[in-house]
Amino acid sequence: MNDVMFDLTGKVAVVTGGIRGIGLAVSERLCRAGASVAVWDLDGDGCATVAAQLAADTGAKTLGCALDVTSDEQVAAATDRVVAELGGYDILVCSAGIVGRNAFAWETSAEEWRKVLDVNLTGVWLCNREALRPMRAQDYGRIVNIASIAGKEGNPKLGPYSASKAGVIGMTKSLGKEVADTGIRVNSIAPAVIQTPMLDQVSQETIDYMVSKIPVGRPGQPNEVAALVHYLASEECGFATGACFDISGGRATY
Repeated sequence: MNDVMFDLTGKVAVVTGGIRGIGLAVSERLCRAGASVAVWDLDGDGCATVAAQLAADTGAKTLGCALDVTSDEQVAAATDRVVAELGGYDILVCSAGIVGRNAFAWETSAEEWRKVLDVNLTGVWLCNREALRPMRAQDYGRIVNIASIAGKEGNPKLGPYSASKAGVIGMTKSLGKEVADTGIRVNSIAPAVIQTPMLDQVSQETIDYMVSKIPVGRPGQPNEVAALVHYLASEECGFATGACFDISGGRATY
């Protein structure tokens, strides 16, 4: 028995966007809890490096998969590879995402809008859909989709991002109901601003605005988010599904 609560020994997990920020913190946490972890990211060299480092640091079995989450074919192929090489597929954590350019709606092009929605919403949907193939076959699975408080409240000058994360919340609620009568649980989480490299894509003005709305008075840390994901990825999370869990330092109001 692993000495970490919510033991994941024998489980196989996939973490998209797993080489930095929240995804990296989740990947490490799940490895230390006993899971075998496949790290998915667009950066192939980064995947290989992080997977090797996680294996060395934790003793877990790991796999690095380079893919574009917006590609039906690549997501399907990576899913098959995880099952073949790691021996199953029990947990999916969708952390891959982009912020997009900080701009007013009238300054945002349709191309910029579509790119953010394609990665942050369609990519999550594709990964969820493909994960359900092995999960439904074994009547067990845990899916955790990383949304954002922006999906509930909307952040100015981040319209495509806010809309994409609202879509993730709605999709998660729908999917959770679709599989509620099985052994699969599907949830999302809505972090407020978290101290990750993704903030490099955000103006200081926007960061200051977001932090000003957090009663705790600071950004969250990736390991704090990973702790919540760990529970939602565990067998103990049996009654929660189709839900959105806030981790916002008190910002969330509904």
